[in-house]
Amino acid sequence: MTRYFVLIAACVAALPVATASAQRGQSGAESAPRPELFQALVRCRGVADAAARLACFDNAAAALQTATERRDVVVVDRAQVRESRRRLFGLALPRLPIFGGAADDEDEEEIRSIESNIVSAYQVGYGRWVVRLEDGSTWMQVDDNVIAARPRAGQTVRVNRGALGSFMMRVNGQPGVRVRRQL
Repeated sequence: MTRYFVLIAACVAALPVATASAQRGQSGAESAPRPELFQALVRCRGVADAAARLACFDNAAAALQTATERRDVVVVDRAQVRESRRRLFGLALPRLPIFGGAADDEDEEEIRSIESNIVSAYQVGYGRWVVRLEDGSTWMQVDDNVIAARPRAGQTVRVNRGALGSFMMRVNGQPGVRVRRQL
């Protein structure tokens, strides 16, 4: 019994340390510095002389272009981030800034559902369905509910985010079945 108290006391004592290191990790990800090539381009705005500023911009832009051609730096706009989020809907991914997972992106609304058409559907064991959609995602039924009308190519599918990380799929307006995204 005393071993349990010692274990609980050790966990409670370690909690502030774990919380502080987690907060440092979060704040470090939020305030991550911009790439040096981007900072060099921004610093050119501070050059007073017009000719020197133009030369600075030319050099910084050439270096940035070379880095993007070598794929050392990738430039992505907000629409591309939204499309990536939509394509990755249903996959358990870490919150990375490249997918809009940074804290400064709180104004961006989370994708709650997707709508697509069926490319193919087939049954696996116990009458469960595997459905492949036009967007390339594949969803497998994980409950034992029955889909009354067999899913067919071209039918509309809506997948909604459910509670506790679950997903519900409605095929052609039928009652929903619980599904999981396959890789």
